[in-house]
Amino acid sequence: MSHYEGDLRTPESARFAILASRWNARITDTLVAGARLSLAGNGISEANIDVIRVPGAWELPLVAARLAAAHEHAAILTLGCVIRGDTRHYEHVADRCAEGLMRVQLDFGVPVLNGVLAVERVEDAEARAGGSHGNKGEEVALAALEMVNLLEQLP
Repeated sequence: MSHYEGDLRTPESARFAILASRWNARITDTLVAGARLSLAGNGISEANIDVIRVPGAWELPLVAARLAAAHEHAAILTLGCVIRGDTRHYEHVADRCAEGLMRVQLDFGVPVLNGVLAVERVEDAEARAGGSHGNKGEEVALAALEMVNLLEQLP
């Protein structure tokens, strides 16, 4: 019986894309900083990290698909923040963004990590962007490293 499990080691040449929404910039900028710090702390050179900004979470899947189709990145980290408002718009954006990101991952075979916060209140986002719940940008970066390593091991 074989056992496969990824770890945080990746090839030196591996490139990573951090694709981030500008909407709710105070939150997303903190997520991006956390992801960059986490990648750098695990040996990924700044030269191997591309940061791409899009207007909002709705636009993330399209740009993720373009990046995945180019096959230049070992993983794509997507970061954003959707906060519930008074209308159903929040649900459309958050749900369709997640579905689109999953589709890109499956269609292109490139890990696409979903670090888009979908929260009830801005305080919930702050807790997940360097607050009491840590920094989800950092966590997404670690998951990306692990997935790259795992996919290298699989037959």
